[in-house]
Amino acid sequence: MSTNKGEQQYLDLMQKILDEGVKQTDKGSGVITHSLFGHQMRFDLSEGFPLLTTKKVYWRGVLHELYWFLSGQSNIKYLVDNKVHIWDDYPYRIYKEMMGKGEVPEMTKDEFISKIESDDEFANTYGDLKNIYGELWRRWPATDGRKIDQLQWIVDTINSDPDCHNAVLNAWHPEFLYEMGADGVGQRFPICHNMFQCNVKDGKLSLHLYQRSADIFLGVPFNIASYALLAHVLAKITGYEVGEYIHTFGDVHVYDDHIEQAREQISRETFSFPQVTISDEATSLETFRPEHVSLEGYESHKTIKAKLAPVGGAKSEQWEEHMKEQNKE
Repeated sequence: MSTNKGEQQYLDLMQKILDEGVKQTDKGSGVITHSLFGHQMRFDLSEGFPLLTTKKVYWRGVLHELYWFLSGQSNIKYLVDNKVHIWDDYPYRIYKEMMGKGEVPEMTKDEFISKIESDDEFANTYGDLKNIYGELWRRWPATDGRKIDQLQWIVDTINSDPDCHNAVLNAWHPEFLYEMGADGVGQRFPICHNMFQCNVKDGKLSLHLYQRSADIFLGVPFNIASYALLAHVLAKITGYEVGEYIHTFGDVHVYDDHIEQAREQISRETFSFPQVTISDEATSLETFRPEHVSLEGYESHKTIKAKLAPVGGAKSEQWEEHMKEQNKE
């Protein structure tokens, strides 16, 4: 048994899914998962930063993606320019659908991403993801035409009332999701980590995430680090110490082609968690920058590679055929 109790709860959950998970098939792609419903993990952030050690977690991606959200961005060009490619599949998914209709020139994904990096006009046209986290966090589209800054509201609310029970941010907008969205409006990417709440107790700010769908092997280590870092940032700019990071799952699953990788990770011994500090220069959401974050003492086992399955979101015939062909490879 690991002495790193924070990480051990993650490994125990992954083992439980391997032992007891129910086999399910994604309707749009045919991808198979093994799944449980409902679970929770808790991390005391004063004891270390929960960047998992049984495999190397992509810290650069965590840091720049969170800044992408925090700054309200929705175009992948910022990520591409910073050599972070975790969102590449989703705008290319839309572009590929347009290719199938003969509306745009044929391009491979590599050619598409290269064009995003080198051509600002192309990036503005094809690199933007509508109604994604950054927009919904900082620019929620209200019915009266306003743009609501949910994240700034949380900061202001905590500053004015540290005993508040309502510091909630929601990224689940039915008007844009699945069959609820009007034709041409439904998102072509999933909103997975869809709601979080902040709370102050005894001078410490805690953050509680609800994630409706969670890829335990590939995605969840990244999600843990991202929202734990968000807790650190919000604590810093509101003047509190960090408390707990709580992660609640809806459907939590292992992909069928991640099983061997999951078993390998479970077999590894853990190291102690590293530490994160935020510079005093970060005084607000607007002044925070990735370079204000310092990660110290991170020791991990080597990376375990696995294939990302860009499933979820509104379906189309072109994308379903594309995914089925990919899964045959």
